[in-house]
Amino acid sequence: MPPRSGATLRICFMSLTALALVPARAQVLEEVIVSASRAEMRSFDAPAAVQTVGREAIAGAGAQVNLSEALVRVPGLTILERQNYAQDLQVSIRGFGSRAAFGIRGIRLLIDDIPATTPDGQGQSSSISLTSTERIEVLRGPLALLYGNSSGGVISAFTQDAPAETTANYQYFTGAYGLRRADYQLAGTAGNAGIVADYATFSSDGYRANSAAERRQFNTSVRFDANAQTRVHMVFNQFDMPLAQDALGLKKEQLSDPWAAGTGALSYQTRKVVLQNQWGTSVNYRLDADHSLSTRAYYGTRDNLQYQVASASAPTGGWVGLGRAYYGIGAQYNARSLWNDTPLQWAAGYEFDRSVERRQAGKASGGQKTSDPVTRNEDNQAQNSDAFVQATAHLGEYLSLTGGLRWSNVSLRSTDLYLQDGDGSGAINYSATNPVLGLTWHAANTLNVYANYGQGFESPTLAEVAYSTVSTAPAAVRGSFNTNLNASNSQHYELGTKWTPAPQTRLDLALYQISTSNEIMVDTTSAGQSSYKNAPNTTRSGWELSASTWLHPLISLRLSAAAIDAQYATTVAGSTLQAGNKLPGIPQTTVFSELAWENALGATGARAALELVQAGRIYANDANTASADGHTVFNMALQQRWAVDKGTLTVYGRINNLTDERYVGSVIVNQNATLQYYEPGLPRNWLLGLSLRLPLS
Repeated sequence: MPPRSGATLRICFMSLTALALVPARAQVLEEVIVSASRAEMRSFDAPAAVQTVGREAIAGAGAQVNLSEALVRVPGLTILERQNYAQDLQVSIRGFGSRAAFGIRGIRLLIDDIPATTPDGQGQSSSISLTSTERIEVLRGPLALLYGNSSGGVISAFTQDAPAETTANYQYFTGAYGLRRADYQLAGTAGNAGIVADYATFSSDGYRANSAAERRQFNTSVRFDANAQTRVHMVFNQFDMPLAQDALGLKKEQLSDPWAAGTGALSYQTRKVVLQNQWGTSVNYRLDADHSLSTRAYYGTRDNLQYQVASASAPTGGWVGLGRAYYGIGAQYNARSLWNDTPLQWAAGYEFDRSVERRQAGKASGGQKTSDPVTRNEDNQAQNSDAFVQATAHLGEYLSLTGGLRWSNVSLRSTDLYLQDGDGSGAINYSATNPVLGLTWHAANTLNVYANYGQGFESPTLAEVAYSTVSTAPAAVRGSFNTNLNASNSQHYELGTKWTPAPQTRLDLALYQISTSNEIMVDTTSAGQSSYKNAPNTTRSGWELSASTWLHPLISLRLSAAAIDAQYATTVAGSTLQAGNKLPGIPQTTVFSELAWENALGATGARAALELVQAGRIYANDANTASADGHTVFNMALQQRWAVDKGTLTVYGRINNLTDERYVGSVIVNQNATLQYYEPGLPRNWLLGLSLRLPLS
């Protein structure tokens, strides 16, 4: 049986007891530089809940295909593994983003400070090339709100710097269910320019029927100094997914055959094809030691074609196509100064982002387009125009005050070119002014306590306003712009502490309370299409714990745990939505714990780790009549690194789900029409890999 909340608390208590009793270790834990305040600072000093996952953890967590591999160790961040590359991961931070039917929404994605989230708040985790990522920062809480619309949290990925010596790196992984992953990387410095070029391929037969996938990704990063004061960074990323079969969800009674595809997946050959290209440039100009100006510009395209099961407009199956172009600019000024003898660190900036897309749909037969005319044809636009200011004042030796303000304007527009079933055109505009205020008490060099407050807002995405509910029996959805959706507004309160009781030990604890009005929720789902509506009020409260220490010079212990109570606060008359119902798609508890033995794993050495991953009960619909039990899985990971000439050879091995527990890994929220809510997790599976890194000079 999976541990209940009481068992979760016992796990946390026993781990904290172990942390408090460990002897001192000579090695001091690495200090990680983060950008929570939009300026570099130590993670310990950041007045916010923020965690960083570095290169070694990313490489050792799996085949570097999914964010879920490495980020499972971040408390408050939930990544539910769908085993479905057609729908991406289900990612939420403090419950924001849990309702997403596909992709990531409600969370801002940044890659080298360039947005990977469209102006309406929709993003794709596959945009991050994990094989060339040096670190990933996850920011939660009120400070994340200063990143604008749909920033319930922020995930920032940073490409590794080029080494001084030209280096070639080759990685290959093979695993259960036909998993194959290869990566070819060349990095080095020519003159004052550092170049990292990375090409990766991935394929899988899939655990379930109709779940095979193929991916190819190219990522390149060039950094150089234009002069003594100016640093330029240019990036290009291409993501090509020629095949991602969609196994769909299962009904409760179908879970006895978890490897089977959902109803209609095989007969309609449900799948997705994606091609995305993105270019970006950022320039940092340092005026002097205390003042700098940074600018960015980017442009990207995304083509998406998806084949779906039958619907009223496409009784033999259908397809939806999307062609998008998106671009944006931004500027930020950073300064350190004195204000009435008070040290002040501040930043101010402006951001503009825009996306334009052609959305079409038509009929299919046997998973192929028919010669019939399209059944949907429209132009969609989304853009935001934002300005922000953020500052930290040091009010003496023990106190610092952080404040910020962001002005945001988001507009969505759709022009219907089909018109044969009525004009589905529409436009809507959302604007908000969101303040953030926080106070930090620097109680000692080893103890910080902070309290934050902030207001946030979240607009609907273009995909969420693309459909309206048709009041038939049963209810259905129609491709018509939904102008009845309001943006949700939220109030965030956070209290946290960071403590290093010994040089080798770190503990972070955050408590939070969030109230939201006009929460955007799924109204009706039919044939892979969803319409949305607003809920009156919701509340979220919870805690997050992150702790790490060395129990012995060779043995380390890491613990991340979180609990959340997310519920509707208001009963809606004439519906199944009752006050006290839990928000769907959010596990009530999550725990990650790792006990590792490490023998000087730097240039050479070995590492072995035992991991515990737990997730609590998760509801699948607003009525709370469908849910999945919690689960606990154990994983084992091994690494061995040898010196090879001037380079290194690293061998990786993993066995996931050691006890072969059968469980539901994620749910499709409010799939009420077909009851196909459930997406099974993987049974026991294995992974082997190697990484060869060689200097070429």
